[in-house]
Amino acid sequence: MQFTLDVLTKTRQFFNQFIENTSLEDLNKVPEGFNNNIIWNIGHIVVTQQLLAYKLSGLPMMIDEVMISKYMKGTKPEGNVSQDEVDDIKVLLFSTVEKTKEDVANDVFKTFNAYTVSTTGNTLNTIEDAFEFILFHEGMHLGYVMALVRAING
Repeated sequence: MQFTLDVLTKTRQFFNQFIENTSLEDLNKVPEGFNNNIIWNIGHIVVTQQLLAYKLSGLPMMIDEVMISKYMKGTKPEGNVSQDEVDDIKVLLFSTVEKTKEDVANDVFKTFNAYTVSTTGNTLNTIEDAFEFILFHEGMHLGYVMALVRAING
């Protein structure tokens, strides 16, 4: 699990670079042919990690229902995100992973409710399965973000 969480941290650093090097206007831009934007993808990976790791384990999440309803699977941007919200997402990129590392070290993931993911059809049966899928999911959305940046920058 240590390796998985290390890769997750490094993946989050890539997302953070996009936040730091992209204007608020471009973070919110939905290019033609796309259904979402850069900041939605980043908010979505934070929400998904919390839902798959914490909610399915019956543990409290570090995000609220408003964020979940805005960035969960099946949603899309419903307007521009403020700089304050971008800053909050940026903090959550790392605070959620740091808390997860702490919780793994303290063995708090005791139970897990199996869940079949729509993306691949695989069933997650353990917290380890969840984190393997989370890595795949975040890599996929990193690719979407890279495509969005190319579409925006031409």
